[in-house]
Amino acid sequence: MSSDTACALIEPRGYKSGVKPVWCPGCGDYSVLGSLTKALSGLRLQPENVAIISGIGCSSRMPTYLSTYGFHGVHGRALALATGLKVARPDITVIATGGDGDGFSIGGNHFLHTCRRNTDMTYIVMDNQVYGMTKGQASPTTEPNWEKGKLTPSGTGINPFQPLVIALASGANFIARCSSSDTNGTARAIMEAIRHPGFSMVQVLSPCVTFRPEQREWKKLTRPAPVDATSDAARAARRLLTDEDGLFTGILYVGDRPPYQPQIEPSIDNIAELDKEFRL
Repeated sequence: MSSDTACALIEPRGYKSGVKPVWCPGCGDYSVLGSLTKALSGLRLQPENVAIISGIGCSSRMPTYLSTYGFHGVHGRALALATGLKVARPDITVIATGGDGDGFSIGGNHFLHTCRRNTDMTYIVMDNQVYGMTKGQASPTTEPNWEKGKLTPSGTGINPFQPLVIALASGANFIARCSSSDTNGTARAIMEAIRHPGFSMVQVLSPCVTFRPEQREWKKLTRPAPVDATSDAARAARRLLTDEDGLFTGILYVGDRPPYQPQIEPSIDNIAELDKEFRL
């Protein structure tokens, strides 16, 4: 992480690019953008020392709206891109952002192995349990009886993906769930996630008021988890598995596995020398 207490304080608005977000009015992702800029400001991270990597989807537009370095990648590949960047440039703060479809469907395999690999970076998933950008299909986290999906009018009939349970089982080193309606609480969780070594997973319940207007009720229903964060994976698993509605928020697990960081080989500047490595 590139946090330096000697760096000058930048106000949250200083991390915004000036490009106006095009999310639907009332979308929770506006609040997540605000929380992320608050976290960067609170950590006094300089924009040139931060990279935001995303895939495809409404929430994956995040790099466009920030003045940091950014890369808007292909569908489901944000974590692969972010891992490569962090391994090559361990000196910068790498944050991947995306949604439940991008992260847990087409990107599901990358998600599992990024947790397992435990590279020192943070993943912020804006989970609205629907494919919003493609107009309202069920996503991996959609409940089985949701009957308004464009492709599943009778519900999916299958259990939803449990991202935090999977993250814990796969080896993520920090796990938190937040609500976009709690901007300050989400900012604090993101700050802790960035500070913590290893792979940090932050699920943010971010309503899609266009295709899931009932999610406006999340603001009333989300509540702090009744117990403090734990470093005991078994306790964290019991807590996550007994959270029946998935609406407990807070830092849920803080692990102590060492991050993955391979030795960086010296760079080769001479093209002729580089070419020798590929000769048969």
